[in-house]
Order: sequence, then structure tokens, then C-alpha cells
Amino acid sequence: MENSVNVSTFLENAGAGDASSVLEGWMKAGWGKLTVGNLLSALTLLLVCLAAARLLLGVAGKLLGRSGGMDERMKRYILKGLKGLLYLLTALIVAGSLDIDVTSLIAVISVFGLAVSLAVQDVLGNVAGGMVLLFSKPFTLGDYVSTADGEGEVAEITLTHTKLDTPSGQRVMLPNSRLTAGQIVNYTVRGVRRADHAIAASYDDEPEAVRGACLKALERTPGILPDPAPQVVLTAYGESAIEYRVRFWARTEDYWDAHFRSLEEIHRAFAEDGVTMTYNHLNVHIVERGEQP
Repeated sequence: MENSVNVSTFLENAGAGDASSVLEGWMKAGWGKLTVGNLLSALTLLLVCLAAARLLLGVAGKLLGRSGGMDERMKRYILKGLKGLLYLLTALIVAGSLDIDVTSLIAVISVFGLAVSLAVQDVLGNVAGGMVLLFSKPFTLGDYVSTADGEGEVAEITLTHTKLDTPSGQRVMLPNSRLTAGQIVNYTVRGVRRADHAIAASYDDEPEAVRGACLKALERTPGILPDPAPQVVLTAYGESAIEYRVRFWARTEDYWDAHFRSLEEIHRAFAEDGVTMTYNHLNVHIVERGEQP
């Protein structure tokens, strides 16, 4: 005795949300005659399929291990996906050996797979973004990055989210789909960073004197790289001061110490050399009554 189920009717019931009809149709989906021989044959086939799946997973693991450029997390995700696919194929093969209507089973998987994909489309977008991040590697663990949604040190990269530790001690979780769709600035990948200070000095001070004071301050600042050499350039003539740019390079791990220390040294060098560091101010003239301004 063999039972069968009409696939089109089965799908119509599933699409209409008739859960009882779906379950009943799946339970009656061509189970066929079960005998001891069939069960033993199916068990043997199951063991063979599991052994073949393990062998294929081992070969895939070795091949992925030889690809040194691929991220370790990416390798694990690929192996997990391959493992799930092989187990699903094993289940279908064994079910077919027991004369079970595999077509109905595939229909059930398709319907539920479609429903799940529609329900978690945002999650799937994040997963796709995670795959892009793991393949393209715009950053790695420990890098300091800036994104449209925040900046910080990369603490963890998962398939759906990337976790950043901000300088203020906060843990920020950013969806991978937003990261791949926006700009990512990596401050760590090159190993060096350039500081750029805006300095204003009086019109009464010669540019050579200002430049000499700034360079002297940079020489006393630890962590500044000699190559490329520090640079002091005149950039603009302001309303009440001449504007300069003080630029230097430092290793990423020394950047912030050199950044803040150089500002202190510039202020000290200006005081030593008599260079006036101007600031915006307002002159008020009081005119007595009866006097002409």
C-alpha cells in the first residue's frame, strides 16, 4: 500500500495558512511499506552517507586550511553550511530509500524556508554584509575604525554584527549591512597616523620665528617620526592672526600621546621664543559724553 499526496493541493493549503492540512499532508506523504529489510537497508545507507559526509567535510577543511588568505571565521561558517547541506541530503536519500514521498518533504522545506526568509530578511542582509566583511577584510580585530554610526576599536566580528569598543568605554554593536553600505575609515591598517594642528600667531611675529618655535616643540615631543619630516606651513591670513598648520607623523600606538604632548610643547616654545599665540578678543572704547568718537 502506497500513499501519496497532491503537491499542488499541499502547497495551496500551506499558503492559505491551514496548519492542520499541512501537517496531515506531510504525515500521509507516501510512507510506503516498512519492513525489517527496508529499515536495515536504510540504516546501512545512513551510515554510508554519514561516512561520506565526514570524508567530504575533512577534504573541504584541508582545502580551506591551505587558503591562507581566508579569515578563520569565514572557514568555520563555510564548513557549518556545508555540513548542514550534507546532512539534509543524507536525510532526503534515506527517506527516499524508505519509499517516503520526498517531493512532499521538499515542498514542506520550501514553504517553511520561504516563510523564514521573508521573516528574517534584515538578518539575512546582515549575514550577507558579514560575508562581505570577512572576504574583503576592511578591518581586523584590534583596528581602530570610524563609520557613519560610530567609531572605536574592533572587538568582535560576527556574521550579523560588528562590535566596537569606544574610547569612552562603551560597547557598540553595528549591523554588518550598514557597515558595508557606508564609508569605513581604518586608522590602524597602515601603522602610522598624521597629526594636523591649527595654530594662530600674531602678525607681528615673523613666519620664520613661528616655524622655528613649532619645530623646536616637535623635537622635544617623544613619539614623533623623523621620516616623513614634521612640517610647519602658513595656510591663511586671518582677521587678527596668521594661521599655520603643524603636521607630523607618529606610529598608531604613539599617536594620541604625541598629539596632546605636542600641543603642550608648542605653547611652551612660544612662551620661550616670545611668539604671541593670538585669540579672538573684543576692544571696547568708552567715549565720554560731549566728545566725538
